[in-house]
Formats: sequence, C-alpha cells, structure tokens
Amino acid sequence: MVRQSVTPLGVQTSIGDLGTPLSEVTFVVVDLETTGTSASRSRITEVGAVRVRDGEILDEYTTLVDPDTLIPAEVTLLTGITQSMVATAPRIEKVLPELLAFLTEDPDSVLVAHNAPFDTGFLKAACEREALEWPAPPVVDTLRLARALLPVPKVRNHRLGTLAAYYGASVTPDHRALDDARATVDVLGGLISELVPLGATSLEELRAVSKPPTKAQRARRHLAEDLPDRPGVYVFTDSRGHSLYVGKSNNLRRRVASYFTAAESRRRIREMAGLVEAVTPIVCATDLEASVRELRIIAERKPPFNRRSRNPENVRWVKLTTDAYPRLAVVRSVKDDGAPYLGPYRSAREADEAREALLHALPLRQCTHTFAPPERTVPRCVLAQLGRCGAPCDGTQGRDEYGVHAEEARTAMTADPAVVVDALTARIGELSAELRYEEAASLRDRLVAFLRGARRSQRLTALASVPHLVASRPGDRGWETIVVRHGRLASCAVLTPGTDPAAFLNSLTATAERVPPGPGPVPNATAEEGELILDWLTTPGTHLIEIEGEWTCPLRSAEAHDRMTHWAHGRASAQ
Repeated sequence: MVRQSVTPLGVQTSIGDLGTPLSEVTFVVVDLETTGTSASRSRITEVGAVRVRDGEILDEYTTLVDPDTLIPAEVTLLTGITQSMVATAPRIEKVLPELLAFLTEDPDSVLVAHNAPFDTGFLKAACEREALEWPAPPVVDTLRLARALLPVPKVRNHRLGTLAAYYGASVTPDHRALDDARATVDVLGGLISELVPLGATSLEELRAVSKPPTKAQRARRHLAEDLPDRPGVYVFTDSRGHSLYVGKSNNLRRRVASYFTAAESRRRIREMAGLVEAVTPIVCATDLEASVRELRIIAERKPPFNRRSRNPENVRWVKLTTDAYPRLAVVRSVKDDGAPYLGPYRSAREADEAREALLHALPLRQCTHTFAPPERTVPRCVLAQLGRCGAPCDGTQGRDEYGVHAEEARTAMTADPAVVVDALTARIGELSAELRYEEAASLRDRLVAFLRGARRSQRLTALASVPHLVASRPGDRGWETIVVRHGRLASCAVLTPGTDPAAFLNSLTATAERVPPGPGPVPNATAEEGELILDWLTTPGTHLIEIEGEWTCPLRSAEAHDRMTHWAHGRASAQ
C-alpha cells in the first residue's frame, strides 16, 4: 500500500477560475481494477484514489487487493496484475475501511470516476458483504460529462485514454488504478474548463449537465449579468412583453444564469430560451415573500412555460350542503353560505375519495332530491334499501333524526374526525385480517384523502379567522418580520441590527395591505399561499409579536389524527 502527499501533476485548469462554489469542492477521484465486470460475482484487485481541490492534488491512496479468487488471464493481460502480485496484498476487509476513510475525510467530498456506476457498484457491493455503511457521497461521472460536452466526432470516443490524450493529461491511463485516477483528475479539469464559457460554475450545475446548451441559451447568457445577488422573483418575457415563465430564488443572478448553461436540461425550458428577450427581477425582503409573489404572479399571468400553480382556481372542495337534508357534494368554489368545506383538492378524484370516506362512516343521502315541498316523497333508492341511507326521501327518517348524521359530518370536517377515522380503520383491519388487501388499500386511500383535506381546511380556516398577526424570526440579514391578515401575507420586511424595533413595527403595520374578512378557509389567498405562511409561522424560532383575535385549531383536529393515517397506510400495505 502507498499513501502519499504529492505536488500537482502537470498543468491543469484552476477550479478557482471557474467560480467560487467549485473552488470549495473537494473531489475524490477513484478508480478500481477488478477480476471481472459483475459487482456481485467479481472482486476488486486494486484501488487508486486522488483527492483534489481547486486544481491541486492534495493526497493519494493506492493499494493492491487480494481478491481471494483467481484472476482471469484476460484481466491479467489487460491490467498486468498477476496472481503473485496480489498474493501478499491486504484483503478487502482491511482496504475498504481505509478507502472509505479517505473518501470521507472531508465530509462534503464528491466522488468522481470515469463510468462511475461501475466503480460505485463494486464499492457498494463490497460494503454490503463487509457489513459497512456506504456513505453515499455526491457523484460526478466524467464519462457522462464527456458524452454531454464532447460529442462525436469532436472526439473519436469517450474512453478514458482518448479523453486523457485530448486534454493532454500528464499521466497516460494504463488500466492500473492510481494512474487511471490521476488521468481522470486531468480529464475532470478539462471537462470543467469546457463549462466555463457555458456559464456552469457550481457543483449542482456540474452534476446536472446532460447536454451542451443550445445556441439560443448561449446567446441569452447576458440577460443575467446585471441582476442582483438578492432573493426575489424573476419573470422571463418575450419580444411583446408577455410573461413566459416565473420563478423565484435566493440569488436572482445565479439562478437566472443557470437557465442558459448546460445544467438546464428540461426540454420545455430549453425551448423557452429561444423566445426570451428580457428578464424582470423583483427583489424581495425574504424567501417567504418571494415564494408568495411567485404564486400570485403565476396565478395572475398564467405563463405558458409554468406548469405548477398556474390555475389555483381549478381545485375541488367537498361541501356539506345546507339543504333541509344535507348531502355531500364536490364543488369548485367556496360560497358564503355557512356550509363546511373540506379541501382544497387538486383533483376531482381525490375529492371523491374524501367524500367516499365520509359516506362510508355516515349514512348520508347521495341523491339530489330537493324535498320541496317537504311532504312530497319519492321511492327509496338502492342505497336506502341496503341500509346505507336513512331514506328521508320516502319519509322513513325525519329531519331531526337525519340531522344527527349531518351534524356528525360537520364535526368530522371542521373539528374532530374521529367518527370517520374509527370507522375506516376498523374496517381496514377487518379486510386485512381477511387477506382482502386491495380493498383495504382502497379504503386506506380514502381515509388519507379525507384527513389530508380536513387538516388543510382546518389549518387554513384557523389562519383566515385572524384579523391581524405579526410574527418574526431570525434570518441571515436580521429579523424577518411578516404581517398576516385573514390568511393573506399583507407585508414583509427585515429588522436589521441597529434599527428601532418600535418604529420599524409601526411602519410595517401601517403600510401593510388592508385585507377584509371572507368566507371559507381561503377567502383572500390561495391555499398554497396559506400553507406557505403556516409553514413559516410554525418553524421553530418564530415569535408572535402581535395578534388580534384567536389563532387556534380544535384539540382533536385532523392534524392530531395524522398517526392514524400512518397506521392505516402501514396496515393495508405491509401485507
């Protein structure tokens, strides 16, 4: 075994020239020689690893490995490693912990290999056999990078020897682990240098590269040059000023620049690059403000290249009607009618599943009979004949008796869902005991949908009922402070060190948006905005500064029954 610190081999592009993020990355370049190509049947015969950062080789590790099996003649012919060479070498149970320690000496190290799935496959298999935990580092595959950045016939092929010659590597790969790893270091530097004119300067961009940027992408890289390094929203527009795409980021300039590099592989976004003529930045005080503004702009302008959040109005709610004999209906909007609502749901199917969960637990009618005039009756339906409805249609069940079930449904939707949870979990248990797993899974999905909608509507309703709320939490630049009124973000700013807190708070609340009360869980904002605000408010370290009214949820709310969701899911699917 040889382990040594060395000086840089040859001339290599400095990673520091390619951007600060990559200059801070420690790469560990690994190469293995093996007795064959199957990670499960073949064994490792040699290991070579090189640690490099900012273009400088910091350390090396290499050793032969006794594979405890015969080395095929063709492998010896290829690598020059003979049976006698490995006879006195350490076995893998000694080598593997040393290699893993070398790989993880810097906990943020990135593993690099040429055809990385081959090397990582052997290392994972060895870890499994030796009962060692694979550290699962981020991986960069120089073969995949080369295929993306150096198409044939720019190079004859993408073998390590071909690429090493193309970049003038200081070491010629010869199917020995350390020399191949050293050559891969130079190939990595060369490939990174290919990315410099393409604008990819971070590790995330390096790992995301799948194909070279289009001419349209390269031609528009200048659009990011004058953008601020601040959090906010960016809007791509075409030659007519129409919005094409809206996004948000903690760093506007860096994020917009990434759309015009090889790191951007989404087909639709690459197509959009050919249409972009300008980028409008909207600087925001905090990430929450950026997220909310993004949602609002997408909903208002409906950019064609945004797929998420474009149509927040296309949701479904489960409503308990206000008829004399209430029933459950799936509707598209919330009205000021005093009815309880469950949701919102992104699809009619999910809303139907939640509705079916309620109907499984409670014998509510499913007909659309209007009961006008009250004395008019109709023949009972099949559900009534099966005992799944009290048959108010033919007068069997009066308003008071039926109203008990309707009130239970209202309670389950707005306060305590126990009647639904108990009924469905009991039935799921029975079906599982009878080995009727598909039916149990279907019932589980209904319960999950019901609880998801109940939790969402209960949390949103509680927030929407608060006329005024001010909260603050520490951030990178100071105390991030928000004003929320009836479920809508009304104002947002950062209290920086040295600022008078009282004057800051008075100014923030005085200039905040005036928001009126309204019906339902989301009277003044989308459900997505409300949930963003709730997640922010419930993050540890957040302090309530001012509040009018009460912000409460029922003691036995749907959120308190989350454990039942997990139980039902596991009971029905673990069989």
